[in-house]
Amino acid sequence: MVKAVIFDMFETLVTHYRTGFYFGENIAKDMGLTNEKFREIWDTTDDDRTIGKLTFEDTMINIMNANGIFSEEKLKTIVEKRVSCKRKVFADPDKGVLEMLEALKAAGVKIALISNCFSEEVGVIKASTLFPYFDVAMLSYEQGVKKPDLEIYRRAMQALGVDASECLYVGDGGSHELDAAFEVGMKPLQAKWFLKENNRSNPKVYDLFEGLEKPQDLLSYIK
Repeated sequence: MVKAVIFDMFETLVTHYRTGFYFGENIAKDMGLTNEKFREIWDTTDDDRTIGKLTFEDTMINIMNANGIFSEEKLKTIVEKRVSCKRKVFADPDKGVLEMLEALKAAGVKIALISNCFSEEVGVIKASTLFPYFDVAMLSYEQGVKKPDLEIYRRAMQALGVDASECLYVGDGGSHELDAAFEVGMKPLQAKWFLKENNRSNPKVYDLFEGLEKPQDLLSYIK
């Protein structure tokens, strides 16, 4: 019997593809750096930014200082643009996603979140209209551990009070999250409903796992 559904956040419950981006290449342009020069530091900080060792602001300061271009005004502009981008992602949640979450609540199924996220995303996630749906939220920045480490899955199950066999894990598949969910004993399902909107890379379909074409498809697994 399914007692809980654990969701990924980005490109599963919300998507960047409908609201535009403010990613590394955009930040580099605002700094006046080439993308390659910007990424010399940016790419090396991904793990530390994801597990709470480094904030977005500190990373921007480090990159600007390393290139001799620091200014308070530039930092403020970049931080504001980054947070604004994230807020837009949550501004108009997908109707199908909301209906799915409502149906899970009505069925008495517990809902959890496991999200690999950065400092600038934590506050936005918690302020979103989606956050109250979660009985448990495991944010990597706060937990100090990120997917696909099995520890973050175990923490979610412990907080929910359920066994792995009683959990579905739903995600688009990034960060090897589906493989990790399977390894820990959950049933992984690939959320495919936003894949067709991916205009940055070729979306990956994971043939080893069952897929959900639309949010409502998840409800057939709730018995």
